[in-house]
This record gives sequence, C-alpha cells and structure tokens, in this order.
Amino acid sequence: MSDIHELRDVINKLHKAKAKHVQSVPVTETFQGETVWDGVVEVFDLSGHPEANRIYAWAHETGDPNQPKRYVTVLHIPPVISPETAVRAAIVQESKERDRSKEN
Repeated sequence: MSDIHELRDVINKLHKAKAKHVQSVPVTETFQGETVWDGVVEVFDLSGHPEANRIYAWAHETGDPNQPKRYVTVLHIPPVISPETAVRAAIVQESKERDRSKEN
C-alpha cells in the first residue's frame, strides 16, 4: 500500500471524513538557517468533516520497531492555510508535546 493510500485510510479513520488526494507538495522548513523539516506533504480534499474541507498529511519513520511510522494530519483551518503552514503548526505542536513530557 502506498503512503497516499495509508494516509487516506488514517484520515478517514481519525477524522470520520472521506479524503480524496489532490496533490503532493514538497516543503522545506528552515529555522535560523537550518533545515528543520524536509519532505512531501500530501493534500487531500475532505467531505463530511464539520470544520474543514481540506487536510494536509504526511508520514515519517520513527526508528521504533513497535511503531515504525508516525502519521501527521493537520486540518485546513486558519491559520493553517497551506502545506507550509501545516508543517509549521505540526512542528510547534511537537515542540509543545516534548516540553510537556519533560515537565512530567
């Protein structure tokens, strides 16, 4: 199964909406001159979701044999309005989650 099919299945399951692949967009995100994320964001149109008609998704390897892939989905709800802003939102969210886990 391709990543696009896997992502579509994850979106359908998590968001209870039908996802149709629209395009693949390469995104490179840099911070202070360093590349912090480089990959392809898959863009899907959503039908049946109460808040969004589009979603951005990608998968990446985790290095964990128990959960080898991590799937990321970000709804197209402002301020997320593009694949690039979806990546930025995911980076911020992951950073907050790391900070919370350090506190506990």
